[in-house]
Amino acid sequence: MTDHDSTVITPLDERPSLIPRLYEIADTWPSFIPHDPVAEALLGRVAEDFPHYCVVATDGDRVVARGLSVPFDSRSEGRAEMPDKGWDQVLVWAFGDRHQGQRPTAVSALEITVDTAYLGRGLSYRMLAALRDAARRQGHEVLLAPVRPTAKHLEPRVGMTDYVRRRGDDGFPADPWLRVHVKAGGTIRRVAPASMTVSGSLDQWRRWTGLPFDRDGDTDVPGALVPVHCDTARDRAVYVEPNVWVRHRTG
Repeated sequence: MTDHDSTVITPLDERPSLIPRLYEIADTWPSFIPHDPVAEALLGRVAEDFPHYCVVATDGDRVVARGLSVPFDSRSEGRAEMPDKGWDQVLVWAFGDRHQGQRPTAVSALEITVDTAYLGRGLSYRMLAALRDAARRQGHEVLLAPVRPTAKHLEPRVGMTDYVRRRGDDGFPADPWLRVHVKAGGTIRRVAPASMTVSGSLDQWRRWTGLPFDRDGDTDVPGALVPVHCDTARDRAVYVEPNVWVRHRTG
């Protein structure tokens, strides 16, 4: 348990009564992100099924941040510790391994979400540290993270590899969220080119974004890290989001 400026961070298994309240947080996630089919099927079960790997921040009776991670077996045939399909893949593996009783050999963060009223207070650093501690308590020496760079949506046409190479004058990543990870001791390892995928009809995309989606080709969407590909003949638009694998030592 960590206390700072009245905000307390606790492992979720110590406060299971807060599991139903984790999504009370006012967040800035783009409206289309929850429609990733893997997220729709599995994300809501993470806190209940893997509470030892999750953390929650409270300020009095208010839930102000959540941190979710999952364990998985990275050594089975055909698997990689940091897969190309990033976020989607580790989430699928985690639940498959749990169902089959497979012993986990790795742990991956899924998200850290801070209430908009609590941004700018350094809480993201503390939540990241708390997720590392949670992984360490379960016997893991490493916490992996398929990081979603927070400023990449401002430049959706820039390739992720080129974007990740950008550094500030101090040598740390220019992107704010990658910067937090590296300052916290993480090392950038590789791009996960297809970490999340959201596919929907053009009407669905219109509802999610308020955009017309009436032309073929790539469409820039607010909040998207890369353009969304629109195919009017097939009445479909697809978003394939790249993330960045970061590796943290837990000790």
